[in-house]
Amino acid sequence: MSGEHSGNPPRPGEKIPPRVVRFDLADLRRYAEASGDDNPIHLDAAVARRAGLEAPPVHGMLLMSAFEPALDAWRADWMLRQLSAKFLRPVFAGESVEISGRIVETSDGSGALLRLLAHNDRREIVVIAEATLAKP
Repeated sequence: MSGEHSGNPPRPGEKIPPRVVRFDLADLRRYAEASGDDNPIHLDAAVARRAGLEAPPVHGMLLMSAFEPALDAWRADWMLRQLSAKFLRPVFAGESVEISGRIVETSDGSGALLRLLAHNDRREIVVIAEATLAKP
């Protein structure tokens, strides 16, 4: 937990520091094995190209898994209670994604609503997400 946050609840307008994540093809293979989602479009570049993609896309739920560590790095003293997202464009294996966001509203010091964004290497928004944090 960062010392500047000790005991202070998040404030509306407060920004979540950007965090960069990257998933390579080995990450996609591990996720496919663990989740059972072994759709070849995620694992085989030739299959992805035949589908009109430049490379295998990252599984949506694997990409979603990057949000919680980003929030935890910012405020380990608060817990993620809910996370929803809209995927706007694919993220491809080997591509970096920057996660950032801000507090939209808080409720009596015990909860916070966040809007989150994920941008790809080209600075395009690839995911718009909303999260609810709560004091444990």
